[in-house]
Parts: sequence; C-alpha cells; structure tokens
Amino acid sequence: MNPHYNQNYTKGQITGVLQTIQDCVRESRFIISKNENRQENIDFINEYNFTNKNQKEILLKIEPEDFCHSLQNTKLGFEHEVLYVFCPQVMLFNFEGDEMLVDIYTKFNIIDLNVGKRVVVISFHKRNKPIDYLLR
Repeated sequence: MNPHYNQNYTKGQITGVLQTIQDCVRESRFIISKNENRQENIDFINEYNFTNKNQKEILLKIEPEDFCHSLQNTKLGFEHEVLYVFCPQVMLFNFEGDEMLVDIYTKFNIIDLNVGKRVVVISFHKRNKPIDYLLR
C-alpha cells in the first residue's frame, strides 16, 4: 500500500467521519467535482445516467466497512486537508439494462467553514486501482 495512505483509524472514528459526510449529503451541502480534471466522474455519471437523487442515494449507502484510507491533499495551498477514500460495491444498471456489481471509488474532502461543514466529492467513478479495506 502507498506509504502516504493512512489506515490508522478505529471503526468509531470512521463512523464519525462518514456521519459528517452523510449529514452534508442529506442536507445537500455537497458537490461532486466535474471540472476538466475530473472527466472520469463525468463519464461515470453519464454512463449510468445518474440524477442528483441517484448520486445522493449511492453516497448515503456507504458504510464504515467501505473505508479504505485517508491521505493528505497534495494540491498546492491545500496541504492541510485530509481526504477520505471509500469504495462501496453497488448494484447498477447500465444503458442496456444489464445489472452489474460496481466498485465505486469515492474520495471526500470535508470543508469546515464558519457557517458549517460542506463536502466535496473529489472522486466518484468506477474503481481503477487496487484498494485495501480497513474493516473487511
């Protein structure tokens, strides 16, 4: 595993992080990145024709056992941020109507603002690299 990945968490800590993320999702205080650097997210959302409601449903189904690791943000000026990676397995239907089990790689940034917390979903796409689960 990458030495920059951190799995030094208890189940309780992960449950707390996930609770914060899912509270933001429930309250629509989140965004899925769809900028020019996040084409994989755009392609995934388009491939499965996800509405905002579908995206929210998937994010709310994530469980502590889906946690992989955290890592420090490496973007200049954002090095203080911790990113959290979860990889839930979800049954999805593609355009042809075929049902398939898909590993969805999700990476979250919890932003603490004066007015409360917000979540940026940096990654929301099919898993494209090996992962290790902490709690499985």
